[in-house]
Formats: sequence, C-alpha cells, structure tokens
Amino acid sequence: MTGPGQLEAFEAPLTPARPGWTWIEVLGCGVCHTDLGYLYDGVATAAPNLVLGHEIVGREVGTERLVLVPAVSPCGECLACRRGRRTSCSAALMPGNHHDGGFASHVEVPARYLCDVPALPAHIPPWQLAVIADAVTTPLQALRRAHVAAGEPVVIVGAGGVGGFAVALAHALGAVPAALDIDPRRLEAATRRGALATFDASHPPRELRSKLAAAFKARNLPSEGWHILECSGSPAGQALAFGLLTRGATLSIVGFTAKPVELRLSNLMAFDAEAYGNWGADPLIYPEALALVLDGKVELASAVQRFPLSDAPSVLAAVQRHEVEGRAVLVPNA
Repeated sequence: MTGPGQLEAFEAPLTPARPGWTWIEVLGCGVCHTDLGYLYDGVATAAPNLVLGHEIVGREVGTERLVLVPAVSPCGECLACRRGRRTSCSAALMPGNHHDGGFASHVEVPARYLCDVPALPAHIPPWQLAVIADAVTTPLQALRRAHVAAGEPVVIVGAGGVGGFAVALAHALGAVPAALDIDPRRLEAATRRGALATFDASHPPRELRSKLAAAFKARNLPSEGWHILECSGSPAGQALAFGLLTRGATLSIVGFTAKPVELRLSNLMAFDAEAYGNWGADPLIYPEALALVLDGKVELASAVQRFPLSDAPSVLAAVQRHEVEGRAVLVPNA
C-alpha cells in the first residue's frame, strides 16, 4: 500500500530473519474489512507504506511445517500477557499494520505463537484455512470471553465474513444463534450455518427485539440474558446492537469503525449488562478454532473464494464495493 487506495506490486529478496522471527511462504491470505479500512477509509496503520494482510496460512521456510499466523502476536512477557490477557498486550504486532503482511509470496513474522496445522484431509486445501487466523478465531474469542454456554441465545448483528462465522461457531458450541443483517444473501447463508431465525437489520431496535424474543420463546429460551455480538463494524450496527440489550445481557464489540456512535451508556447500568471489547484473538485459542474446522463443525468451503495475488488491487476494490460473496482469499501465483 503506497497511498490511499493504491496497491503496487514489487519484488525484493528475502533477508535473514530477525531473532525470534521466521519467514513464512504464504499459501493464502484473507481479505478483511480492516484491510479495506487501511486502504480506503483513512484508518492509519502503525507503519506507513507496507504490505497489507493479516489472515495468513503458510509453510515455514526451510521446513515442511504448515502453520496459521496469529493476526495479532502478543509479546508473551508483559503484565497483560502474564495475567492471561494476551489480547490486551500493548506490544502486540499485527501483520499488515505494524509490519509487512500476507499479501505477498513470503512474510516475516514473530515465531512464538505460530499454530501448527496437522495433515489435512483431501477436501480442505491449505489456502482455505487462512480465514481461521481472524474471521474464525476473533468471533470464537468473543463467544468464549462472554462465557456463552450450550442452549443460550446469541444475537449476531452483521452476518458477513466475521459475523457469518460467529453464527456457525455459536451453533457448533451448542448455543442458539439468530442473525441480523441488511443483505438477504447473508441472512440466507446464516440460516445454512445454523441460525434459528434471521431478520432485516434495517428495522427499528424495539421491533427487532420483540421479534427476537418471540423466536427464542418458541424454543423455550429466555427473553433476557442474551449474548449480543456486533460484527458489522458500522455505526448503524453498533447502535442497533446496543439497542438490543436485555436485562443481564452481554455485548461483544467485534467489528470496528472509526466513526463515533451516540449511545445512552446508562442502559448498561439499568439492565445490569456487560460490554466487552475484542481486539483479535488470543493465539492460544487457535488450536480450538482449527479443530472445529477439521472436525467438520465449522465449514469453510462455501464461505471463501480464491483469487490470485496478482489481482489484489481489483479484488480489494470489488470487496469494498460488496461485489464478492464470502471471504476473498489471495493466493500467490505459481
């Protein structure tokens, strides 16, 4: 990324890896809403003029080791890391933000928290696993942090890339998800992934809360204590998610927007509700996410599309225009 909306191809030789780092031959890198924010929306990266991409699967150079690269790699040594809050590490490094990322043939990354991938079944090509590094692990982190249990109602606002996997993960964990979105195609996909009910998110919060309560009641589920995940990364989605709070609810902010949202924070007090942030995922949760995929509980094939890395500029532009269904994954050209 050389400027706003500008991606340029270049070649450079590999240099020796820094101490504690290693080179990864990229087999696939997913295109995330965050990449679009950096490229098109003026969201600043920590380092300028760098290679984007943080959903990376690849092979460690010089070995046969297949790995997932954490979208955020904590230092492992600071107070937050020692307390088990690795997602709060202020020294954490994100490919495509703090250093060059995965829209490349090779990427140099911290070696400490790489997640090993076992031998794959024939029907799962390695490039599909790229989305686990963020689009799957991030909502799994949100569900685990909110202590979602089997049989509990979960409301997902925004059923796109991350939100679609949130639906599938909630269903896989035995919870009962419902999905809200303004795109009927995403709602159809959410139904296939296990959503009990889906609703058009453009309706008023009060109306949607009533419809959700009726849908959960039909399954003998409570009309309060919901787990709400905001995955749209839009001001409208965040306002809607907050407007759906019930007594004893949990609200997880998974999506990101740089735009301000006006809220009545006293609702958290009035409903005795809880709100959580969600900066990526703890690398220690990656094996669980990978196991859910390899066990067939979370399906990837219908949720991803493969594109050649050489088409990165046109692919990101198409994703920005909402012309690509599912998660785009860039695969280096042979």
